[in-house]
Amino acid sequence: MVARRIPAHISQMRRSEVVIIGAGFAGLEVAKALGRAGIATTLVDRSNHHLFQPLLYQVATAALSAVDVAEPIRKILRDYKSVRVVFGEASRVDLSRKQVELSNGQAIEFRYLVLASGATHGYFGRDEWGRWAPGLKTMEDARKIRSRLLLTFERAEQTDDPMEQERLLTIAIIGGGPTGVEMAGAIAELCRFTLARDFRSIAPEAAKIMLVEAGPRLLSGFSPEASTYARTRLERLGVSVSLGQAVDHVDARSISIAGTEMPVGLVVWAAGVSASPLARQLGETDKAGRIAVNQLLQVSGCGDVFAIGDVATFLDENQRALPGLAQVAKQQGIHLGRGLSSLILAGEPLRPFQYRSRGNTAIVGRHAAVFELGSFKIRGWSAWLSWAIIHVYLLVGFQNRLFVSLRWLWRYLTYERGARLIAGDFMDSDVGSPTGPTNEVSSLHELRVAEQREDDAPTKKLGR
Repeated sequence: MVARRIPAHISQMRRSEVVIIGAGFAGLEVAKALGRAGIATTLVDRSNHHLFQPLLYQVATAALSAVDVAEPIRKILRDYKSVRVVFGEASRVDLSRKQVELSNGQAIEFRYLVLASGATHGYFGRDEWGRWAPGLKTMEDARKIRSRLLLTFERAEQTDDPMEQERLLTIAIIGGGPTGVEMAGAIAELCRFTLARDFRSIAPEAAKIMLVEAGPRLLSGFSPEASTYARTRLERLGVSVSLGQAVDHVDARSISIAGTEMPVGLVVWAAGVSASPLARQLGETDKAGRIAVNQLLQVSGCGDVFAIGDVATFLDENQRALPGLAQVAKQQGIHLGRGLSSLILAGEPLRPFQYRSRGNTAIVGRHAAVFELGSFKIRGWSAWLSWAIIHVYLLVGFQNRLFVSLRWLWRYLTYERGARLIAGDFMDSDVGSPTGPTNEVSSLHELRVAEQREDDAPTKKLGR
């Protein structure tokens, strides 16, 4: 029998003109631009999918399924023949050898490196809180929060202890930025409009939702008027807003705010982020782990290395750091991708990056949102509609846009949420309660199949 010859590019890593670490908004845009130019590019990511993070909170609160906000990286880039996708984790950047080392021991040489590895949760030096207060950055995070959220109600339904019921039905969101505000509003609506019809021994609509912010107001990146509006709308939904007091302890069954302990059934972290640790290998970073870049998006002292998106600190013309928004990452990716293409193919020098804000928006609840662009400010239904249109447009793939639009319409008309599934791999001791009877889905594949089946229902009904 003749042994099959393995192509060299599969058996060993080859050199690329450009290596991109991270397939978020920034990394994907660089890869697309380089792919259109036919430049040999390698994109490395530890996930096989691109995740639309702005809608991840809706997966965590059972409004959307995982498949609605994710698209396979290879599918997105399959038309760009010069772009190679590597499913793996970059563990080290060796600048002297100009190569990226992967956790599996392989290495990829580069001429130019683009670090777009994003950020993860930041607990201000209290990383042990992460076990009890999950953040929301990955699909696994969303599934974990959704499972723990639904489990608290299931366990409250089974207990006869009023004090334990009250604890389980107390949910704390730490952090009053857009993510925290959106999570608080979504959880409150889930409790009051959806779960309220599903239980017999408890009243989910009476659940206590707390939003804790250490600063003086919510949505600090918005105007004071928007902050006041957000607080008013949340309180109308029954959310208890705590301002000016920091959380100083988190464990399995309680949190402490300014020294006062409060029993809770679930904690969600939305207070801070920390950039990918790869940034620290390239030079000095700030408190959030982000590395400074110049106007060309180059890392200081490394002319062939670039950092974009949440992993980088870029100062605008007013010497203020750009916020960690999807639109910032996307614009930087487009700019750098075009610039590198011109540099490599025609020797044209790179041009300074200029950020053009498309406005800031945050959803506060059902048909309520805030949108601000300079002096232009809108709130309420019109802001919510603008938010929905923008987010559907930014989703990758026409199929995703169509399904998300139909499911949002179904949810709006019926108050139903289809993806109310508890993942079996996020059970047991994670919630700080004994594990009860389970019929949960036990694998990611089964979860995706089950989610798809359940979410197909509203789509089919709307299509009749």
